[in-house]
Amino acid sequence: MLESTSELPEGTSLRDVALLERAALNAVPAPRVAWDGPFVLRAFLNGTGRANAACSLDPSADEDLEARVERIEAHYARLSMPCRFRSTPLDPPGLIPLLAARHYREAEGALVMTGHLDPAEVHAAHWCDGPDAEWLSVLSTAEYQGEARRAEKERAVPLLARPAAWLVLREGGVAAACGHAVADGVLCGLFDLAVRPEFRRRGLGRRLLHALAGWGAGQGASRCWLQVAPGNAAARQVYTAAGFTEAYRYRYFLQD
Repeated sequence: MLESTSELPEGTSLRDVALLERAALNAVPAPRVAWDGPFVLRAFLNGTGRANAACSLDPSADEDLEARVERIEAHYARLSMPCRFRSTPLDPPGLIPLLAARHYREAEGALVMTGHLDPAEVHAAHWCDGPDAEWLSVLSTAEYQGEARRAEKERAVPLLARPAAWLVLREGGVAAACGHAVADGVLCGLFDLAVRPEFRRRGLGRRLLHALAGWGAGQGASRCWLQVAPGNAAARQVYTAAGFTEAYRYRYFLQD
């Protein structure tokens, strides 16, 4: 049974983490999915981390953990992909020491933040059913967009089984900010939030959040969540000012 843990921020339980992790699996799909016990193994084009990693959804003790990790490594080897684990509060005990003993190196993960936003309509907004060229042009100014990452964003659209929308905000006729939202019951996940450098510090980030929250509210969602790199202080400040608080963190471990 999932119980709260002192390692999580106050007010967050393992049940909350499990709910958000499942919403993330829906919001960031992968075409190849397999299970080994409590671990879900996902593979796409080796672009984004979440769609190309193994992670646990049950923090219970796992007597078969070492053999399971070996099978997971073999799984990714068969796919000619690097083996990557995404470590969350739902890890079974002993996973991190085991990965360290097997010469995995840690890579940056993210903070998962949640909040309740007042819906708001926006002007000069372009809503689309997928990441079109204009939307991608804005995202490319804020995030490294290699060929694999870009292809995953485009090819993920027909894989989505939940309502989704892509938004571009324009300033003076120029595409200035972009974002993407996925509604899943009461939850609305916010992704790929970006503002062109020359348009920053104009409140576009906050407008983007409220606009996407408004779309989510129309789909029945009342709580928003997002993920942000720990080192992205500017974005974290915007999200905190909008009322988002940290729910939990995750890290990646890659096999050397």
